Amino acid sequence: MSPKQHTSKVVTRFAPSPTGFLHIGGARTALFNYYFARRHGGEFRLRVEDTDKKRSTAEATQAILDGMDWLGLVHDGDIVYQSKNADKHRAAAEALVESGHAYLCYLTDDEIAAERETSRSEGRAFRSKWRDGGSAPKDAPFVIRFKVPDGKTTIRDQVQGEVTWDNKDFDDLILLRADGSPVYMLAVVVDDHDMGITHVIRGDDHLINAGRQKLIYQALGWDVPDFTHVPLIFGPDGKKLSKRHGALGVDAYADMGYLPAGLRNYLTRLGWSRGDMEIFDDAGVTEVFELSDINKAPARLDFDKMAFINGEHMVRADVDTLLSYGKKFFEDKNGGTLNTAQIDRLTNALPHIVSRANTMIELADKAFFVTRERPIEITGKAKKPLKPDTESRLRDLLSVLKAIKNDTWIDQNILDHLQAYIAKEDIGFGKIGAPLRACLTGGAASPDLSLVLELLGRDEALGRIEDCLNTYF
Repeated sequence: MSPKQHTSKVVTRFAPSPTGFLHIGGARTALFNYYFARRHGGEFRLRVEDTDKKRSTAEATQAILDGMDWLGLVHDGDIVYQSKNADKHRAAAEALVESGHAYLCYLTDDEIAAERETSRSEGRAFRSKWRDGGSAPKDAPFVIRFKVPDGKTTIRDQVQGEVTWDNKDFDDLILLRADGSPVYMLAVVVDDHDMGITHVIRGDDHLINAGRQKLIYQALGWDVPDFTHVPLIFGPDGKKLSKRHGALGVDAYADMGYLPAGLRNYLTRLGWSRGDMEIFDDAGVTEVFELSDINKAPARLDFDKMAFINGEHMVRADVDTLLSYGKKFFEDKNGGTLNTAQIDRLTNALPHIVSRANTMIELADKAFFVTRERPIEITGKAKKPLKPDTESRLRDLLSVLKAIKNDTWIDQNILDHLQAYIAKEDIGFGKIGAPLRACLTGGAASPDLSLVLELLGRDEALGRIEDCLNTYF
């Protein structure tokens, strides 16, 4: 299907409020904006909606920027801070007053409460007695309210379809507070217009705001952007996503061992589908991403699916990527910084074991056998195979392994020597396998023994066996 042709350059935006971390729901919204803009050769802009001074913090702003940076979401142009546009917001409100689309409202708090009670009892929206003018009280504080026109308002949403509201159900909302500060509903419209936003893609909890904002756009004589309201993400239990469902910030998923590419893939696929595409990279999704492929029904968070997709991206990642994103996890598992020899063994081992893990935490666990420092402490169940009658076999096996030269120290050749020894002694593999694994890994998860021996390297492997014999026999 060929992409829709847009008459002007596509410009999307992600506009988080800096009151906490980058929520995965917000991250998915950002991804939809990002891929749609890239699909059409447009721009993906970032705006920090920091007008709520009580809740907005510099720390939260930085957390969002760090989350986007980790996730690989690169925005175009400078970051727009909504709080710095207050003069533009006030100018727009004043222009609406001059054109008759807004008015000065002098209602007191008691009068507002009374009107709200009356409007509720009459089943109508809030209307101020000042919407039709009147003699202003001397030196009385006032707000600027939008004068909702008669009629109906319709938007054609890319996901929700055609949505219509009766304007009589919209309150005469405040545009400027008594202290001159703008409200969110006005600031968003002015900023989107000022930034040249052509497509507003956001959560469907903002759907009704689109109706209100369209009225403001029209009153100001501005083009109305295309709207796309995306269903929210639900938890695995089908209920609205909340803290009870576990870690919800992008930073938390980084700490849980997910790769940015894996999380991008999973979140994009969570509520968007295109044919049988399941595992894809940025280039693949950019080629085909269209808003029409966003599902109308809410998506459910599925941690098993998230881990599976992440595991597929781990397998596709190069070793340098795994080492980079896994550094913290490898060191945490090892209990300290890795030395050059450990990193070399790890580098050689990762291609052989990465398919056994779905997160970097799991990979660090699977790779622990190559990074363990000598001498290895063997305790608990791992120590059980180290019985007195196994000492002679381990010493014989050590001699067999020492006969293998460095240039032939490879999985298959090592396996051939092990099998030859077993055949000669006429014993089952378990007689040497369990004690040898204990000496080599200390009970850490590991692949087949011949591969373990290869990945450890000749000197390290022989050294571990000698340590074991000297310590436990």
